Amino acid sequence: MANQYQNPVTKAELQQIRELHAQGKGRNEIARITGRSLRTISVYASKMDLSFDRTMTEEATRARKADLEERRVILAEALQGDAERLSSQMWEPAKVFNIGGKDNKYTEHDVDEPPADAKKALMAAAGIAVEKSMKLAPPEVDEANVEAARSMLGSLADGLSRLAAQEPRGEDDSEEG
Repeated sequence: MANQYQNPVTKAELQQIRELHAQGKGRNEIARITGRSLRTISVYASKMDLSFDRTMTEEATRARKADLEERRVILAEALQGDAERLSSQMWEPAKVFNIGGKDNKYTEHDVDEPPADAKKALMAAAGIAVEKSMKLAPPEVDEANVEAARSMLGSLADGLSRLAAQEPRGEDDSEEG
């Protein structure tokens, strides 16, 4: 592509940009036709008070965002499934093995469920999968449930305040009595 500093835009190219714009061509198409960069076309179009219709770009951007959201939901579902499979492995029969000794010997045996260190690793992996799933597709907040929780906490706080306001226990009022 021609560089506007090493190869300045000519009056003929400016006229071509104007004509192509008048024909309804977009910035990218004008850049392809003229062999100039997108930035050069944008700069000179702006200098000539030409603007480009962004309707198609906005629609394409909305579509890409919707596609990306769908892919995130699919990935979140897969991560949730991974977490469930990892969690279930903690209670399933497993094979434990060891490689060691002076002969670097391999030994294995079946157990009813994985040892504690393996369970810890499975739980950590499941927790990470759930956490990532929730970040990709956060659960929706039900405002009614939030308000009910606030009301319950408010009632609890009022009750605790009333209890605290009752006459304090004296030294004579011990529980041993």
